[in-house]
Amino acid sequence: MRIVVTGGAGFIGSHLCEFFIEKENDVICIDNLITGSLSNIKSIRDNPRFTFINHDVSRFISIKGDLDWILHFASPASPIDYLKYPIQTLKVGALGTHNTLGLTMAKKAKYLLASTSEVYGDPLISPQRESYLGNVNTIGPRGVYDEAKRFAEAITMAYHRYHSVNTRIVRIFNTYGERMRMDDGRVVPNFICQALRGESLTVYGDGEQTRSFCYISDLIQGIWRVMQVEDYEPVNIGNPKEITIIQFAERINEMVGNKCGIVFKPLPEDDPRVRQPDIKRARIIFSWMPEVRLEDGLRKTIEYFKNKVYHNKD
Repeated sequence: MRIVVTGGAGFIGSHLCEFFIEKENDVICIDNLITGSLSNIKSIRDNPRFTFINHDVSRFISIKGDLDWILHFASPASPIDYLKYPIQTLKVGALGTHNTLGLTMAKKAKYLLASTSEVYGDPLISPQRESYLGNVNTIGPRGVYDEAKRFAEAITMAYHRYHSVNTRIVRIFNTYGERMRMDDGRVVPNFICQALRGESLTVYGDGEQTRSFCYISDLIQGIWRVMQVEDYEPVNIGNPKEITIIQFAERINEMVGNKCGIVFKPLPEDDPRVRQPDIKRARIIFSWMPEVRLEDGLRKTIEYFKNKVYHNKD
């Protein structure tokens, strides 16, 4: 196959590019590198099946030749990024999705949208199932990301219904692993890097808010399974095992051997109190469930960040 991955130099996108290259597909990675990094794709950069294009998909996209799949993963994805780049986040969710769908139509390809658990906002039900319509503050600081992805889902479904585009929508829950940025601002790199530096771990709010963590290899397998089945409804991909932030901080400190404990800071506006996917659809329709235990995934991730913190290696 010949596959386009937008945001392909990012955390998830680079793992997808690598996965498709290993399956002997031709991959075109499009990224403007505002949050992605060329270091993420260094292992495949010289592969003859791989092409990198430095381009903002919020502008018109032109690619020669046939395409089989377009996977739209371009977007700032952590609060620190989409608060820094609010307009770019809205544009890539709206214009970027429009442009990639237009390219999909022109090439008669198939399309997969990387959506997010953030479409549920600060949910009033738990776990969150795909039929839940969400509880989103449209004008809050996090709204730029939440609404960009909600619009992206809406226009993807419009292209599916009115132009018969073959689409998929994956709602990605908290994912972690190698190639996350140290300054990502999300809880996994924050806690691991603080622990490795011998610092107190910063917990926002009372720490009783919950998250669930899916290792990157499980996510990639989930996306691959979704691509194999003709089903256009949104599907949650994430690990349903819920843990409080306090429990997660204590586990990181224990695994790293950090004795500095925890400090508390005020909870950011609209930070969700619960986040847990209902993965019944993924399990039944796509035969997917996460397999990597949290402790095993964290060991690999901690080793990755050791090189970053101690040796400053890419």
